Amino acid sequence: MSGAGSTSRVPKASPAGHAESSCSEYPPDAVALACRVVAMLGGRYSAELGIDVDAGEAEVERWFVAATLFGARIPAQVAERTFGVLAAAGLARIGQMRHVPSDDLITMLDAGGYARYDVRTATRLLELAEIINERYDGRVALIGRRFAAYPGLRAALDALPGWGPVTVRLFLRELRGVWPGADPPPDERALTAAHHLGLAAARSETAFLAGLAVAADLDVRDLEAGLVRLELAHGRAMSVCPGRQACTALRLPMR
Repeated sequence: MSGAGSTSRVPKASPAGHAESSCSEYPPDAVALACRVVAMLGGRYSAELGIDVDAGEAEVERWFVAATLFGARIPAQVAERTFGVLAAAGLARIGQMRHVPSDDLITMLDAGGYARYDVRTATRLLELAEIINERYDGRVALIGRRFAAYPGLRAALDALPGWGPVTVRLFLRELRGVWPGADPPPDERALTAAHHLGLAAARSETAFLAGLAVAADLDVRDLEAGLVRLELAHGRAMSVCPGRQACTALRLPMR
């Protein structure tokens, strides 16, 4: 599955809120390469799970559960499968888990592939459900309304049980244009991948992503996620990859 096919779009502006870049700044080969990244490696993880965060609070609630699972140090496929198990059991919101016996939650996590981390993860999910209930009346959407600026929103999410910089970054990256405070800087892995492909002049250049997305008719969230996926696909092998159009991560079978 791939998030590239989603029809939703965030506003055509850079992540930092700068003016829209001219499409002429991006040559056709760069635009084609950006499209190739998303087509081959995929875009947003939320869209890949069938979650449309632009559709309202219920979908954001689902993405919160999924992001919590993705933030653990387990393969993405395990997180995806486990999210499916929880969804099939009707657990679309983290607050619902407060009413699930721990043993039942462990059984569902095992079914998803969390055998080594089932007890720890079940405990974390239950603690998280209680905190969301106590601080935000059980509604994740209240976090986004209460913290309208990125620094406060990041701090509030980072303070949640089991959440940390990786989970916060993933969760907010895909909520760009949905929550006012969801305006994190581009993921360093995405910038590394963009530099590797010759799509950015320097790692510190952050405004290029939105402009390139506009030129390629992509959602900037899909492009950033696709670049992160490319960096992850390389791992330590990126240093020996020729990069640019010859990037070995783009020789994989089409998704």
